[in-house]
Amino acid sequence: MPKEGVSKLSHEKIMSIEEMAQISRILAGIGIDKIRITGGEPLVKKGITRLISEIAQNANVKDIAMTTNGILLRKYAKKLREAGLKRVNISLDTLDARKYSQITRGGDLLQVLDGIEQAKRAGLSPIKINTVLIGGFNDDEIEDFVRMTMEEEIDVRFIELMPIGQAAGWSSKNFISNRAVLEKFPGLKKCNPSDKSSPAEYYRLEGAKGKVGLINPISCKFCDDCNRIRLTSDGKLKLCLHSDYEIDIINPFRRGEDIKEIVVNELSKKPKSHHLEDGDIIKRNMVQIGG
Repeated sequence: MPKEGVSKLSHEKIMSIEEMAQISRILAGIGIDKIRITGGEPLVKKGITRLISEIAQNANVKDIAMTTNGILLRKYAKKLREAGLKRVNISLDTLDARKYSQITRGGDLLQVLDGIEQAKRAGLSPIKINTVLIGGFNDDEIEDFVRMTMEEEIDVRFIELMPIGQAAGWSSKNFISNRAVLEKFPGLKKCNPSDKSSPAEYYRLEGAKGKVGLINPISCKFCDDCNRIRLTSDGKLKLCLHSDYEIDIINPFRRGEDIKEIVVNELSKKPKSHHLEDGDIIKRNMVQIGG
């Protein structure tokens, strides 16, 4: 989180719940059957359960998930499940309360851990923990995270640090390849992926209830299998997370234009690959883009 926080946007510059729901129906109509609500932090959005309910009622949408920092999950887990949410990914980069407060600018780790428990009770499954590996910060916690998969049906996914926004200036010197996880745990055995479009390679320790995922956007990028697009809260379509190229969707939509045609035409321009390894830096912060 940037020290100065994030710049607030006026309501006019952010899509309303109704606009998000309508655009999701249009996208589902051209074949997008999985929708993930991300952020920034989606649970601070007023009316978030109503949005999920609207999306979940669309017969073309087979799966609706959420990526959250988990702080408000204890309050919303049951309501989210009742609205139609199926599963959650929780961004959690440390299990140390002091370090968690430091990296989040004041967050409370206990609230997140309680949120995970409430998500389990509500039936939001599978629960996935997303952990960005940062040299000198949490590389000494790899074992603690992996051990979480032994007794719980929780998947822990390690993500390589990317040069995006706030992290661009220090990502290279703090970068750790996900090979460090396999080196610490040679007993991890590769699993057959249930979803070939998933960015993670999955492994499991013998006897473990959960899995360990490795997401390697830098050391072993997975662009060939990427079938994802992202719609930001200010109505911009991103064909690639690791690109600053964005297409304005909300203004044509508000003018009554056929955005289905715009999206279909733009999809053919989805890049074959990102170029983070060549020094490309994305301007938007991850706290603004979301998981």
